[in-house]
Amino acid sequence: MSVVDQVRTDDQPHTLLRFATAGSVDDGKSTLVGRLLYDTKSILADQLAAVEQASVDRGLTATDLALLTDGLRAEREQGITIDVAYRYFSTANRSYVLADTPGHVQYTRNMVTGASTAELALILVDARHGIVEQTRRHLAVTGLLGVRHVALAVNKMDLVDFDEAVFVSIRDDFSLLAKEFGIDEVTAIPLSALAGDNVVDRSDRTPWFDGPTLLEHLETVDVAPPVEQQPFRFAVQYVIRPRSAEFPDYRGYAGRISAGSVKVGDRVVVTPGGRQSTVVGIDRGGRDGALEELTVAHAQQSVTLRLADDLDISRGAVITDVDDRPVTVKELTGTAVVVAERPVRPRDRVLLRVGARQVRGMVSEILDQVDITTLQRGPAPQSLELNALGRIGVRLAEPVSVDEYSRFRTTGSFLLISESDGTTLAAGMIESPLHSVADEPESWSI
Repeated sequence: MSVVDQVRTDDQPHTLLRFATAGSVDDGKSTLVGRLLYDTKSILADQLAAVEQASVDRGLTATDLALLTDGLRAEREQGITIDVAYRYFSTANRSYVLADTPGHVQYTRNMVTGASTAELALILVDARHGIVEQTRRHLAVTGLLGVRHVALAVNKMDLVDFDEAVFVSIRDDFSLLAKEFGIDEVTAIPLSALAGDNVVDRSDRTPWFDGPTLLEHLETVDVAPPVEQQPFRFAVQYVIRPRSAEFPDYRGYAGRISAGSVKVGDRVVVTPGGRQSTVVGIDRGGRDGALEELTVAHAQQSVTLRLADDLDISRGAVITDVDDRPVTVKELTGTAVVVAERPVRPRDRVLLRVGARQVRGMVSEILDQVDITTLQRGPAPQSLELNALGRIGVRLAEPVSVDEYSRFRTTGSFLLISESDGTTLAAGMIESPLHSVADEPESWSI
């Protein structure tokens, strides 16, 4: 029985994998994504019918699965991917969020956006061309964002007669290059997205290959560190106070656990502020709308926490471990990619968003600019233009609780938003050193 034909059971663990695709123009990225969706039976009948008709209209003899993913008119006209497109599919073992990112240099910002939340990067290489400059650039961005799991898809193997020597040469060159950017785990797979070889079903045209198919690898790759090894991080998104006859005194803090786990009875601390309390209840909304009480909750679960003390906690506060808490800062440094047409300059007034918290601030300085191909840092420019990466300093009007991006991606990443018109200017990754400020006095109880 293939992976696709397996049936999920209620007691079977079901995990989520977020991954991003990257590849140069004409490497067959859209076709591979389309093939993956098609072979996992993740396409609605009317979608497939529309693509089949479009293929006929173009005079093609076979269905062009790339049309399933090139959703924008400009993409279809040019045959390239421009924007980040998120696709969702699932098997009996896992649910997947696929960020289909563009390969062009001028759309680097989109690749950064797509890969920033990914746990695995799927990088395509055309078997006829091997490693090219864009491959190096994609690996550099992957390493910069801290994505440590990379799957190399050596595509179009049918055009090199499924030659093992071609595959081995590309695999070895790629692995050496990956190490330059701090990536040690690379799984290489020879495939043909057009014909479906080794995408979901194993190909009989690569008898020399004993590794997994692409889907088999996605199904089994272990990307998450053990939950118990992560300190607890919970950003409050909403304070629930129904004040109804049924729940006259209910006060809960709703949000998503971004790291670690929490159980009833745990001592926690609320930052900024440093107030401590004890978790007395964990609630989760059930399918019928009723509350389900949990004794323990883990990362990626959306829950509502109840605390022993009535604390003045608002949206954006972070509830964490007592012994391993974020750093409360009023200024920070991070590597940012500019995503707006308007450049980022020193003294720009901005809104900085970390998790659910947003505070006013100002870009204090630009420290350098990153060569996206080599990751070498150059002199500080006067401004950072669209798609540019560089290290910037930001000074804040209020304290915020943050982590280093290398430790926690959720509380270690930020957005810069224009204070004047609300445009998102840049996305960044917080770097050390972080200089803690004393927690400002706040009212303990309400």
